[in-house]
Amino acid sequence: MDKKSSKKLPKGINPKGRGYKNIGFIAILILLAMVVFASFQQPKKLEEKPISDVIKAANEGQYNRIDVKGNDLEITKRDEDKPSLKSFKDPQTSLQEEGVDFSKVTVDVSPASNSGSTWTNVGLTILPVLLISGVLFFMLRSAQGQGNQALSFGKSRARLYGNEKNKVTFKNIAGSNEAKQDLEEIVEFLKYPKKFQSLGAKIPKGVLLVGPPGTGKTMLSRAVAGEADVPFFSISGSEFVEMFVGVGASRVRDLFAKAKKNAPCIIFIDEIDAVGRRRGSGMGGGHDEREQTLNQILVEMDGFEQGTNVIVLAATNRSDVLDPALLRPGRFDRRVNITLPDRKDREAILKVHFDKKPLAKNVDLDALAAKTAGSSGADLANIANEAAIVAARHNRKEINQEDVTNAFEKVAIGPERKNKIMSEQEKELTAYHEAGHAIVGHVLPDSDMVHKVTIIPRGGTGGVTWFIPPEDKSYHSIIEYKDVLARMLGGRIAEEVIYGSDRVTTGAGNDLQKAAELARDMIINQGMGKKLRDQVFHVDEGMMIDKLVQEKQYSDETAKQIDDEVEALITEAANRAREVIKSNKSKLEQLKDALIEKETVEADEVEQILKGSVLPKTATLY
Repeated sequence: MDKKSSKKLPKGINPKGRGYKNIGFIAILILLAMVVFASFQQPKKLEEKPISDVIKAANEGQYNRIDVKGNDLEITKRDEDKPSLKSFKDPQTSLQEEGVDFSKVTVDVSPASNSGSTWTNVGLTILPVLLISGVLFFMLRSAQGQGNQALSFGKSRARLYGNEKNKVTFKNIAGSNEAKQDLEEIVEFLKYPKKFQSLGAKIPKGVLLVGPPGTGKTMLSRAVAGEADVPFFSISGSEFVEMFVGVGASRVRDLFAKAKKNAPCIIFIDEIDAVGRRRGSGMGGGHDEREQTLNQILVEMDGFEQGTNVIVLAATNRSDVLDPALLRPGRFDRRVNITLPDRKDREAILKVHFDKKPLAKNVDLDALAAKTAGSSGADLANIANEAAIVAARHNRKEINQEDVTNAFEKVAIGPERKNKIMSEQEKELTAYHEAGHAIVGHVLPDSDMVHKVTIIPRGGTGGVTWFIPPEDKSYHSIIEYKDVLARMLGGRIAEEVIYGSDRVTTGAGNDLQKAAELARDMIINQGMGKKLRDQVFHVDEGMMIDKLVQEKQYSDETAKQIDDEVEALITEAANRAREVIKSNKSKLEQLKDALIEKETVEADEVEQILKGSVLPKTATLY
């Protein structure tokens, strides 16, 4: 099997071992074929007659031929072509001495042949031995394979990169300019170590990449290796941890030993928080195997010989749970924060992902970048891929603006479920609900702009009112959050105003949940309460067991105040939404009618319908 075909084998299959198994299987088939062939090749059984009867019949002319092979006689009758009788003569005499008249029958005398019986005996002796030896061979080979697997249990499973033809470099990564500048120094260290060592500078032991999921931490790490043109060992933090204590530490030692042999090189540990969590933090952090693995990482990073040119890059989106010993200088000396891309970076990322896709001239990537605030690089890559899929589904040769818009909406708010059947009553209820969101969001001054309103079910929702901020925001005020709370409750309040408080439905369940989460976050994490202003009561996110064993950092009385503050925010938001909807009830009806007629109303049409809507003084925040 050549190298090219062996790469296509499923993981865990050894082509060499499979070849041996095939040879054994073929050998068994050949053995069975030989047995069957030998059984069919057995000579035809001849009728045995006494020698006296044979001599009498021969002299009477009944036989055509007698073949003498030693003491065995094979007799062919007068009207036959092959022997059909057999007999045995006295070893001390010949047929002539026995009284056979050779003029009556042809006699052919030949020496006895023992080759057939010899080979038969040899075959019956050797074949079982070969068969048993083959079985033992495969059993021992299987046991040896398991032994090798057991011996390699503590070996590192890191994958080595660096020999690819198409290496990732900083040119292949759009955005993240600040992070790339920080990492360029690492490339300089790897390429020109003497430049820094001559000035007494030490090569950094480790660099920690911190950022939300999908921001390109792994890609940046591979770009560092590609720029420096050095080997790149990649492994996930979870691959160190096994059920047996000591295996993870052994794999760490093996990984760092390989890295030193391939220096200068880079070790990349993805999701390092899986193994680098704070030690002694309770039930979740007391895992002996994980702690031993972390201890070994700490020792190896401190134990690097000077001048080995091995740098550890690690990525995580939970730096708050990492052990302090891992973050101190001398281990992870540098911390590179990779944030979500801004509008300019999003446009550059979109251009990279659409670079090899045929785009129509009407596609506006700048407008798409403006709409995708808060999206990561992975989200943008997904939008580009979905746009290509949509275009292919419609048998287009190019990706047009409609395909891009559909892909963006599918990724952002879920795919349309046009096949879901809704009654006229449900359509009207959904239209009122979504119109309530839209009116409250449109009227309140610090809310985002309405981008689209639809009563077509998308994802897990019955309808969508989509708000998009006009620009990227890093900070939010209390007034902005209160307007967001009010528009979240706009759908439930619209149902209440139209149908009565006892007729509200479960359609607002998701809205109420998000509103409660936002209100609690304002009080606990942002210090935006009235009585608890400028006080935070942050609770670490983690496993349920961690939360149960952790002691609360505030009293039960404070917890009651937090609940009261959350309730006050929700009540205030509901009252503001109610005042807005009551003051603009005619606009609510107009937008509801448009939604029932068209099912989807775009931003321009929403603006036109809601033109002239008023903000009542009772809904104004001072």
